[in-house]
Amino acid sequence: MGTSRKAEALALLGIARRAGAVVKGTDATRRGIRKGLVRLMIVAEDGAEGQVRKVVPLARAQGVSWTKCGTRDELGAALGDGPLTAVGVTVASFAKQLKQLIGRD
Repeated sequence: MGTSRKAEALALLGIARRAGAVVKGTDATRRGIRKGLVRLMIVAEDGAEGQVRKVVPLARAQGVSWTKCGTRDELGAALGDGPLTAVGVTVASFAKQLKQLIGRD
């Protein structure tokens, strides 16, 4: 993914946060997946292996699409927070737009 597409995706993620369409952090993302709220999970490219192992198998088991985008610092900055390993997008329209921008694994 090109730098401009990543920047656009991170900006859209910030808009989604302001719209209340995001859960932040590994634990909140796991809870959101279990409750059936998360439509797309975004994992930091430099996320700690242990944290990634907590969310990716769960997302796969629940049929939640996921992708990697940005570093922990970039994800956190886009959402007005500190470094984040995982973020869950809870609104389908935002999830669709983000998938188009960054693709999915």
